[in-house]
Amino acid sequence: MLSDLPIIELDSIDSTNNYAMQLIDANKAQQGMTIVAQSQSAGKGQRGRVWVDEPGQSLLMSIIILPAQQITDQFAFNSSVALAIARVLQQLNNNWNIRIKWPNDIIVNDKKAGGILIENLIRGSRWAHSVVGLGLNVKQVSFPPELPYATSLKIASGNDINITKLRDDIRENIILSATCQPPAEKIMAGYNEYLYKRGQKQGFSNSTQKWKATILNAHKDGTLEVQLEDGTIVFYHHGQVVWDWG
Repeated sequence: MLSDLPIIELDSIDSTNNYAMQLIDANKAQQGMTIVAQSQSAGKGQRGRVWVDEPGQSLLMSIIILPAQQITDQFAFNSSVALAIARVLQQLNNNWNIRIKWPNDIIVNDKKAGGILIENLIRGSRWAHSVVGLGLNVKQVSFPPELPYATSLKIASGNDINITKLRDDIRENIILSATCQPPAEKIMAGYNEYLYKRGQKQGFSNSTQKWKATILNAHKDGTLEVQLEDGTIVFYHHGQVVWDWG
């Protein structure tokens, strides 16, 4: 039962993902074990970025998972996690426009409310553990000027959100989603229903140029399929291009 799975609650930690990895290294990890912190001093974001939080205002959580999927389906696993979170938030408030920005940012009403960082431990050819890290802005009412596209559930709804209940609902949905074995194609179909800007033109850039492309679909290998303005279909890998918010 999920109620029997331990939750470790901390006031402050460098990173809940780091703490989870230490438990795995010490052979103390269990399926569904969850680490929650009020604040992180070195919270991790994608590609080495730092997740900045206000103490007690965000849901900062890492869940240890023994994946049921094949090692070749890592992006489908990631997608199942993002989809589980999106569905909980949509149920929380039907008036919200919940989307997943490729590959794994949580978008509420066209602004970023959270991010997911999944770190996998591979032993030989075996997918031993995944640490599912989530940072979700819940109670913040303002953000610094350098984060114009950030939001929180409080801003989106105008209401206070019970972080503990939200934690439990998201945790349960992630564990259930991540430990079952639906076909990768089914997971990706659900993910694409929530894919942010799907069917719309989006600006991208790299170190030398900027351009626009229409977002079509995300695929189980982690690529994003887009159509350039000249009609060419191309596939982007995460980190290959920069998403332009402006």
